[in-house]
Order: sequence, then C-alpha cells, then structure tokens
Amino acid sequence: MKLEQYGKRLSSPYLRKAMKIHSDVRKFMSDFLKNERDFVEIPPVIISAITDPLNHPTTKSQVQVYGYTYELTKSMIFHKQIAMHALDKIFSFSPNIRLEPTERKKTGRHLIEFTQIDVEQKNASREDVMNLAEDLVIYTIKKLLEKDSDILKSVGRDLKIPTKPFKRIAYAEALKNYGEDFETKLSKEAKEPFWLIDIEITEREFYDREDPTRPGILLDMDLIYPEGFGEASSGGEREYELDQIYKRIAKKGQTPEQFKWYIEFVKKFGLIPSAGFGIGIERFVRFVMGAKDVKDVTLFPKAPGEYYPI
Repeated sequence: MKLEQYGKRLSSPYLRKAMKIHSDVRKFMSDFLKNERDFVEIPPVIISAITDPLNHPTTKSQVQVYGYTYELTKSMIFHKQIAMHALDKIFSFSPNIRLEPTERKKTGRHLIEFTQIDVEQKNASREDVMNLAEDLVIYTIKKLLEKDSDILKSVGRDLKIPTKPFKRIAYAEALKNYGEDFETKLSKEAKEPFWLIDIEITEREFYDREDPTRPGILLDMDLIYPEGFGEASSGGEREYELDQIYKRIAKKGQTPEQFKWYIEFVKKFGLIPSAGFGIGIERFVRFVMGAKDVKDVTLFPKAPGEYYPI
C-alpha cells in the first residue's frame, strides 16, 4: 500500500467507527472480567526465551538482546500457566506476532500482528471456561448494543445477542459430516456462535490436556463465529503433569530442549491445573461490525505477505 493510500484510509469514517468499537470492546471485556468475575489484569509478555510453538507453520520472529535470543510472543500460554502460582484468575490484552504463510491474507481474518484477550483460571475445567467465555461474549455484545447501536446501524449491522448455552459440535462429528473444510462450512451455515470440542490430539499443541478417559482426544475447544466469520477463540484445559508433558512433546516430534526454561520451571515448582482461552480482539470487532476483512477494522494492519509503510 502506498503512503498516499494509507493516509486516506486513516481518515475514513468507517475506520473511525471501528476504532470506537475497538475501544469499547476492550473496556467492556475488562469490566466484565474485573468487576463481574474478580479477575486480575496482568501486563503482557512481549519477548521471552520461548513462546507458543503453535500447530501450524509460522516463520520464527526473534530478536538478539545482550547476546541472548528472545522470541516475540505468539501467545502467552506458558506464562499464563506459570502465573497460576501467583494469582487464581488472570487476563491480559496480549499483543501477538505470528508470521503466517502469505496465502492466509485471503482468509479475511489473519494478521501477523494482533491482540488477543488471554484468560486463565486456576483449577478450572473446560466447562468452567466455556461458561466464562460465553458470558464474556454475551456481556460485551449487550453493552455494545446499548452504547454503540448508532454505529452498528450506520454500517448496516444487525447484531444479535447470542443464546446461551452455545451449541457444541464434536470434532469427529464435524469432520465426518462436512469433510476437511468443516469449520468454514459450519461457520457459514450457523446463525449463532458455537463450540467445536474434543479435538484430536494431532491437531493441537502439547500443552492442551488429553482426556484421561479418552486417549487421543483433548479437553479443549474452539469458539466459532456464525455467518462465515470463522474462528473466534481457542482454549481448554492444560497439561500440568511433567510425565505427560514429556510424552506430548515427543508425540509432536519436538524435544524438551526446545522448551528448556519451561521444563526446568515445571521440574522445580510444578504446574497447577488450569484452563483458559484467548479471543482475538480484531476478529471480534470484525464480527461485531460485519466487516469483510479484519484489515478494515484495524488501524495499523499487517496482513500476511503485504507491506504497510507505517
């Protein structure tokens, strides 16, 4: 994008409306977690010796600091687990850097730089955090409809408050009935947000907890927006037993050395059972406004494979 185009874009009325929604989304989510559920907000982690390995290919983003190599945060998953030693219920507005393959710029929902609200709760089950996430989404949409109805009407968005509990669909059922592209197909036909649950172990990272009663099935979940807007959130229960962590790392074809300081921490201090999730703020605003592309509701977007001068 040329600098002149960039300047015109920044002064567009639509983008100004999107930024107002952004601001209110952050406020309402924070208000809900702090005031309604007694969560503590913690500062984000920007660089660390390790970060989320993810289950799909991304280019490493590293910086050299004082002769040491740090990675830019892909998600705060490890830090959220460790934070359970200090606090029972936490959240953070966490900036994430994920250098996605260039073809993902066509999805309308991928950025290489984005923010998610990252939530974690000590001794919580998947049921606990699914219930929490549903309440968070419903609360935020209700507040937006109260405060920003004029903005939503002006962009032609007829936003509805979701009905609780959200529908649940098992991964195996979705794959059987809709094929490999089941998420897209299900999202397009859905009228309200829904959950994908019981995802196969090969499809997720080693820190997602395997169901002790169902080998190969994870106690995790993805929240999917309706109307074709796709994935909203990912989360679940966490592995906290060292032996199981070793087994899961091996299954992923990884080594403990790749997660050295995390493993050393677990050896010395252990991990506390927890569960949590992350919700992408830009994707949430895109859904709320009914935008075609997440870039359209982001002030300084950086899409895979594209260059922006600012």
